[in-house]
Amino acid sequence: MSDPTTYAHLTESQRALLARVRRLAAEVFAPLASAGTPGTINRPLLAALGDPDLIDDGLLGRLFRRDAEGRYAPTVTATDLCLVREGLARHTTEAETAFALQGLGGHPILSAGRPEVVDAWIPRIASGRAVAAFALTEPEAGSDAAALELTARREGDGFRLTGEKVYISNAPDADVYSVFARTSPAGGTRGITAFAVPADSAGLSGERLRLLAPHPIGRLRFDDVPVPDSHVLGEVGGGWGVAMATLTLFRPSVGAFAVGMAQAALDAALAHARSRTAFGRPLRDFQAVSHQLAEVATRVHAARLLVHNAATAYDNAGHGGRGDSGRDGGRGDSGEGEVRHLAAMAKLLATETAQTAVDVAVQVHGARALEEGHLLEHLYREVRAPRIYEGASEIQREIIARHLLGR
Repeated sequence: MSDPTTYAHLTESQRALLARVRRLAAEVFAPLASAGTPGTINRPLLAALGDPDLIDDGLLGRLFRRDAEGRYAPTVTATDLCLVREGLARHTTEAETAFALQGLGGHPILSAGRPEVVDAWIPRIASGRAVAAFALTEPEAGSDAAALELTARREGDGFRLTGEKVYISNAPDADVYSVFARTSPAGGTRGITAFAVPADSAGLSGERLRLLAPHPIGRLRFDDVPVPDSHVLGEVGGGWGVAMATLTLFRPSVGAFAVGMAQAALDAALAHARSRTAFGRPLRDFQAVSHQLAEVATRVHAARLLVHNAATAYDNAGHGGRGDSGRDGGRGDSGEGEVRHLAAMAKLLATETAQTAVDVAVQVHGARALEEGHLLEHLYREVRAPRIYEGASEIQREIIARHLLGR
């Protein structure tokens, strides 16, 4: 079976990182995840993810490292991000999701926040003491993410935010939100500004939502919420670049999350096929079973390599975790050409492959896989959402087609 810790294109430190993450996921994070309450933020798990005694800097700290001058800087590589997310997902999707959501919510602050905002929030986010959230999606702005209706009205030395966000992971229980709102009537990606909004801001409220996969997710309501100029991320009108820089960094690793789930499902199916007998012989001896598993293994291997290729392309383009958002507001250039379409290919193939892998594993197991609490019952609920969030499969196909056809 393909083992990414032996891949020649990975450095020795990267292979060691993946092996260490797998051990921590199985021995430390999975028990903490099991002890949590589904649908709520698991703060003990987050604290463990940020614990520097478990791994240098803590896993979360690797997303929010200091530079040579002691300042926090976006230096994480897409490749390391993929290795961590796959390693976690193979053993505990809850830990993987908690890790990824901290990164998504904190990266806009790290890459585009003013020094005082970075210093106020990033040390706490990196240690798992504060929970961050990425607040982009709205009731009428899903795949068409630029169709935002949340307004930010200028008032004195700040803004007033009014409107609604929905399907926001970690809402309404996060401590700080990276919020994207419209500061001018210009349509499309123009006139969008990013803000860091503390959860205790006056006029901010929300409610939890219950979805198929039991992760913390909810709705946010902004009723004239005051946000000072100091909490603008980047420049006024530059919010789309801030959002896209974050999503471009994280998109290949959504594929890594999917690959981790696919591998977990394949591992379970292989173990069952070896141990289960039917009609007097092991399941593995039935070609209908063995050939399905061969097909899944091939697709998982291909998806993993495409994910690594997309991450390497991002890293080689010189982003270094920053994208192009910076503290100058950005212009949304971070998803250029080859990098963007490879990331789209990686997310598309990996998430679709994971869906197939889990479905095949369930079929190989039979009814027992659908019992509440079974690994595959859990994965069956988990695997559906990645084909929708951070760019649905249809959006990824459109990105790929535009690149191929020059549209």
